[in-house]
Amino acid sequence: MSSIPFGVSRLDRIVDGGAPPGSVVLLAGEPGAGAREFMFTSATMNAVYEADDDLFDLYYGDLHEDSEPPSEVHYLSFTDDERSLRREMSYVFDRSLVDAATDRIRFHDLSATYFRPSPIPREWYQGEATTLQDLGERHNRDSVLTALGNYLSEHASGNLVVIDSITDLVAGISDEMSWNDIAMVMRGVNKAAYRWGGLILALVGRDTLERTELAHLMDAVDGTLQFEWETGGSKRARTLVVQEFRGVLSQLESEDIVQFETQIHDGGFDVSDVRKIR
Repeated sequence: MSSIPFGVSRLDRIVDGGAPPGSVVLLAGEPGAGAREFMFTSATMNAVYEADDDLFDLYYGDLHEDSEPPSEVHYLSFTDDERSLRREMSYVFDRSLVDAATDRIRFHDLSATYFRPSPIPREWYQGEATTLQDLGERHNRDSVLTALGNYLSEHASGNLVVIDSITDLVAGISDEMSWNDIAMVMRGVNKAAYRWGGLILALVGRDTLERTELAHLMDAVDGTLQFEWETGGSKRARTLVVQEFRGVLSQLESEDIVQFETQIHDGGFDVSDVRKIR
């Protein structure tokens, strides 16, 4: 069975091409440790594969024989529009990569639905003034979780979808959206993803969750990638640990791999060293 590449060349080679189709993967990170850059890199490299052969070869290299990139790449955000995301990605990647990739990435901005129940003025996120009619309609619109589910139902089949981010959903907890709602939706996404046969990456800031909440999310998905800072002497290093990943973790354990040291450069997130059990 072909795998869907993560877009990080060395990691994809180690795990025989990427993630099994139908996987939901949680990217849980400490601030600045690389989780967001990993998400950007996955979207960018899978998009560049179809957009520009030369750039893909330069920044990724040869595709693993068991890898099959998705037909489409979707980037779903609760708080940012396409222009903001393009600007943020340009802080990470070479400009040529950003230009080539973003023309092939389908961005979807859910900020109107996300912010609608809040007291935030509509012109802040839509550029239009709030009216009395808008205030009266706030409770008659679909919730952000319903909008998320509808989008995935329409676009996730066979594709890569990145969700930016579960942290925003946690920040939006209210009478209309509880933590239990978020956890239940993630379980539903995981159940449906097997039929969709694509790859879903969901970003979450590890420090925004209680330990039990993170455990609930990890239990609801197929795999979790933990992005951490490790300090040794005067040096700080970004590290990646693969946890509880069905179809992937067994391959790492068979080679005694326990941790990856990582770096971020103009080609995005990268694995710089592999740490094995001694």
